[in-house]
Amino acid sequence: MKQKIDIKICGLSTNESIDAVIAGGATHLGLIFFEKSPRHVSLEQAEALSSHAGNRIQRVAVSVNADDEYMDGIVKAMQPDVLQLHGSESVERVRELKSTYNLPIMKAFAISEASDFEKVTPYIGIADKFLFDAKPPKGSDLPGGNGVAFDWEIMDALPKNVPYMLSGGLDASNVCEAVERSGANAVDISSGVESAAGVKNIKLIEEFLATCHQCDVASLG
Repeated sequence: MKQKIDIKICGLSTNESIDAVIAGGATHLGLIFFEKSPRHVSLEQAEALSSHAGNRIQRVAVSVNADDEYMDGIVKAMQPDVLQLHGSESVERVRELKSTYNLPIMKAFAISEASDFEKVTPYIGIADKFLFDAKPPKGSDLPGGNGVAFDWEIMDALPKNVPYMLSGGLDASNVCEAVERSGANAVDISSGVESAAGVKNIKLIEEFLATCHQCDVASLG
């Protein structure tokens, strides 16, 4: 019996892409609040997009070292179900945001080898979930969405009871291999379903989601 995996499509910016993500059976969508990203949305855009999605899907607000004023604006505009922190936010900052907004926190980390999990350890039990992405290429201004993969088997070094989403370089051609080799039961994609940076491709979204639903993750815990 196949186990259902959580699937997050990140960096959405149109109602059409949101409808495709929901129709395809994704569990989460992500809106990005980071001006250097080609997937950045304004607070006004976020309010309209989030309203369009409604309660049909879990809505994740992705920010990078956002200050209090900006985070207030994000939460007010989007009314997210989850806050994803993709910067260098400290353990104390995670605690503070959880307390302020009473929302689950997903903390993102860029990893390339097992030793990178040492920086994750202090956040275990504080963040509600983690997102593990590949380290960005040298010179990149983007902490995520670079379409780069990492050695999925290093996930064996992470304690088994730590909930996470696998990200980085995923697409329809490799997602099933990724969940098999990593042991992940949740995946995140952004650039892998785009025809250009920040431009979501509906056909690629549909193909990715259909493939995810066929991945054999029955043996995963």
